[in-house]
Amino acid sequence: MSSAVVVRSLVNRNVASAVVRKSFRPLALQVRHAHQDTAYVPGGPIYKGTVNDPTTFPPPNRSHGSYHWAFERLLSASLIPMTAAAYVTSGTNYPVLDGILGMSLIVHSHIGFDSIVVDYLHKRKFPVLGPITSWTLRAVTVAALVGVYQFNTNDIGLTELIAKVWHA
Repeated sequence: MSSAVVVRSLVNRNVASAVVRKSFRPLALQVRHAHQDTAYVPGGPIYKGTVNDPTTFPPPNRSHGSYHWAFERLLSASLIPMTAAAYVTSGTNYPVLDGILGMSLIVHSHIGFDSIVVDYLHKRKFPVLGPITSWTLRAVTVAALVGVYQFNTNDIGLTELIAKVWHA
């Protein structure tokens, strides 16, 4: 093999690798999204920082640990005998049972919906929609508590309502 053939083959290899590199580079740079102003981040609209930044953890709170879990389970389990007691005592007036049952149902529902909001609309991923949904849930919970209070004090109460619905 002559030196001219060796030089020609080296030049062809370098040219070929340069052509391959140039041909793939513009393809990667040509990928654009609808909004060229903002970068696309898979999995959600906004992340603060980069993938290498550590996640910020909330400050330790006793109510969001095992005590919180135990309270949820105790509340859920207590709804069964309270509802049964409301059925057994139908025809009589027990405002304490009405109040405890009404408040327990609302708090149980609030905890469940709050878990959904925290899991699916976390404020780190949805910085606008997450807090709006969380505050809307709190407002609806307060409105429901006021409504149950009004129903128990100015109307027949929850125990009478459960008895009427059961016998209907």
